Amino acid sequence: MNWEQEILLIDKPKGITSFDVIRRLRRRYSAEHEGVKAPKMGHAGTLDPLATGLMIIGVGKGTKQLTSLTKLEKEYVAEVRLGERRSTGDLEGEVLEVKDVVEVAEILQSKISAILTDMLGELTLPVSAYSAIKVDGIPMYKRARKAERKGEVVTEVPVRTMRVDEVGLVDVSVGGGRAVATIRFAVGSGTYIRSLAEELGRRLGYPATLQNLHRTRVGEFAVKDAYTLQNK
Repeated sequence: MNWEQEILLIDKPKGITSFDVIRRLRRRYSAEHEGVKAPKMGHAGTLDPLATGLMIIGVGKGTKQLTSLTKLEKEYVAEVRLGERRSTGDLEGEVLEVKDVVEVAEILQSKISAILTDMLGELTLPVSAYSAIKVDGIPMYKRARKAERKGEVVTEVPVRTMRVDEVGLVDVSVGGGRAVATIRFAVGSGTYIRSLAEELGRRLGYPATLQNLHRTRVGEFAVKDAYTLQNK
């Protein structure tokens, strides 16, 4: 790893937080520099623990670029599970609603393609109660986790204007009363793919949740050029 670069590209594995990535990089820097304390590091956009793919890391003076880098367009490949809605909007949460998908793949594919085209442009959507958005200075996910421990559910969530610049349906599979749509999204800053997944389901008439998410690009930075971070 070239530590002299002020910007590092990292391919985040599944199962760790974005801050875990920073922690591992700091440890690696110290190990490669005989215990020397790592320089300041930060990232240009969080990925949830279940998400994988590109993270942009600022090192030293590179951290000053992070604010502008967070505003770049982002591209994702998302797997949306239809027929099931969960509390977190992804597979970490409890199942809240189920409804069997009855269409065959070909018909469902046609419906999804039409809806995705209609979703291009700006959308005003609620964000997940488990997002990192702060309300009164407290991240939403901390409020949601606290409510969860009390056996409660956060029902009031903020809405945000999001933007879909490009969208393409890659694949649809159906089985066991569920369907999985694999979709490529190119979106503006501040767009939540979990929100897009649930909106797709709403327009289809099915509960929906995000099954997998892989970030492939941020601006001109691509995951194919990123360092691999081992999941251990």
